[in-house]
Amino acid sequence: MPQNKPKWRSTTILSVRRGNDVALGGDGQVTLGDTIMKADTKKIRWMLDNKVLVGFAGSTADAFALMERFEAKAKDFPGNIPRAATELARDWRTDRILRKLEALMVVVSAEHSLLVTGQGDVIQPSDGIIGIGSGGSYATAAARALMRNTDLKSADIVKKSLEVAAEIDIYTNTEIVVEEFPCAK
Repeated sequence: MPQNKPKWRSTTILSVRRGNDVALGGDGQVTLGDTIMKADTKKIRWMLDNKVLVGFAGSTADAFALMERFEAKAKDFPGNIPRAATELARDWRTDRILRKLEALMVVVSAEHSLLVTGQGDVIQPSDGIIGIGSGGSYATAAARALMRNTDLKSADIVKKSLEVAAEIDIYTNTEIVVEEFPCAK
């Protein structure tokens, strides 16, 4: 008889690309079952000499393994972030060990915002907004409303949208970290 193990829930990540900048942010909560295990985890990381930001949702250990593999792919295909993401997604979907990893990644560079999944997907949204994790849909909806109705910069939209998600999603908190950098239009 299968045991019901508590499920790790660990985040909301949001990326917004607007005008001359792009921002990526995340909350800090990690939850096991109905218990908050940590409130200030940093789920976004700079890589490739601060030219790429990566955010992750899901298992932290799995996400770090995927980030290391993505960085290696990015070094194999310098300056071609979509190709590196596609190669990672292909390996993730086809490799028997990688296939078991439970995480999602958002990869942001000056030119691209990409969602990378274990099903082999590499998605670049047409509106420049990507939300993942337990509160990702709430944060995405808030970001779209702010994009349509304000002149806020991308970092402010990310912060306010993550705050909205934290008001709705019990697995998202207000320990928010946002990073931004200039982007190509």
